[in-house]
Amino acid sequence: MDKLNFLTAGIPLCAKDYKQGFETLTNMGLDGLELEFVRGVRISDVSRKSVLERNKNLIVTAHAPFYVNLNSKEEEKIEASIQRIIETALVANSLNAFSITYHAAYYMEKDKEEVYKKVVEGNKKIFEALDKENVKIWVRPETTGKKSQWGDVDEIIRLSKEFEMVLPCVDFSHLYAREIGEFNSYDDFSKVFEKIGNELGQVALDNFHAHIAGIEYTGKGEKQHLNLLESEFNYKDLLKAFKKFDIKGAVVCESPNIEEDCKLLSDYYNSL
Repeated sequence: MDKLNFLTAGIPLCAKDYKQGFETLTNMGLDGLELEFVRGVRISDVSRKSVLERNKNLIVTAHAPFYVNLNSKEEEKIEASIQRIIETALVANSLNAFSITYHAAYYMEKDKEEVYKKVVEGNKKIFEALDKENVKIWVRPETTGKKSQWGDVDEIIRLSKEFEMVLPCVDFSHLYAREIGEFNSYDDFSKVFEKIGNELGQVALDNFHAHIAGIEYTGKGEKQHLNLLESEFNYKDLLKAFKKFDIKGAVVCESPNIEEDCKLLSDYYNSL
């Protein structure tokens, strides 16, 4: 990546389809979108054509279906989760996407080390399948918004060291909610970039994938996404840290008013 790109989580709300969505993004001066495979990896032939024929300057990423748990108590659910991630990667790769992301696992009251091993096992199967298809695309576990979910920064960095095509997807709003609002300063954000750069190298900072949204939390962590101006999440200092560390890659806005907040983020970042 040669710059920081601002993407909407899905088709802009004011657009009826991908073709119109990409036109809207171009007109707004935004940089692309994340394909949201929420309930299954499905895309129509018409939509596929629109994604492939998009303006070459527009970036695409993909989010795997939400029902993924590589630490399920039921083996068939683990296998189904692995298959959903593989399918997301295959479709995203066919659409010239930059990377994919997914929520990896729940602890299910198990020891953290035991859960980590299950996530590694799942990733081995994912990459065995992708290697057979000669597919190389970033496959990124996302930092999660609740303490009951596997996926803090250290766990995801550790996994990234195990696999060539794994890098973090850092959802900064999730980290804010996971830490019950205690992660919300310029220094907090900077430490994440410092840690990732030190542990994974410049390639991770030059090919970043992040999520940002306003967010509401409870004592257990993430409750729901909010528009940025309805939340106390400190997006301005986060963008200052992005600028300071010269991060390149994709920032996906997941606020309910996706294109409005994406434009808010882009405009503020470019004003710095």
